[in-house]
Amino acid sequence: MSKTKKSGPAIFMYCVIGITLVVAIVCFALYYGNIYKNGMILWIGISAFTIMYHLWMRIIMGNVTKLFKINYKQWFFKERSFEKSLYKLLRVKKWKGKVLTYNPELFSLKDYSLEEIANTMTKAETDHWINEVISLSTLLFGILWGEFWVFLVTAIAAMSFDAQFIVIQRYNRPRIVKTLERERKNEIKSFSR
Repeated sequence: MSKTKKSGPAIFMYCVIGITLVVAIVCFALYYGNIYKNGMILWIGISAFTIMYHLWMRIIMGNVTKLFKINYKQWFFKERSFEKSLYKLLRVKKWKGKVLTYNPELFSLKDYSLEEIANTMTKAETDHWINEVISLSTLLFGILWGEFWVFLVTAIAAMSFDAQFIVIQRYNRPRIVKTLERERKNEIKSFSR
């Protein structure tokens, strides 16, 4: 697949990383440098650092997973029997189109084949499963700074955020795969005539 230009959500994500990194550095310098030793400054720094960590790790792992052979035909990515009823209960069809996409161009039927899109969806799902683990890793910050419950709340919020993307990929991919299989059957029929 060709390299795509950064989308609005991607640019926003990079801007938030830059801003939170600067805020965290300034706050930590003030607090730990004994310039302004105020608990509020420390918590602003920790909050900014945690946001930066969540976003930065997602970008890093999104690039790392490009190194793996991820294919929509693999067992883990197959639709499970309970999923359709779960997605109906969650009303995924109503809200899935309103969620931001990091690189929407990667899902363009104009630029990519159905198989490429199915594999892109699989990679996106993998990225978000990894993000679930990354979200839990922030609990380790509780060892450094205390207040474990604060990091638990942010971890749960981040996991909930990523869960919506997993649901969307798992909801949409079977439809793409069915269309792809239908196209292949039609091609085989036309060749056999």
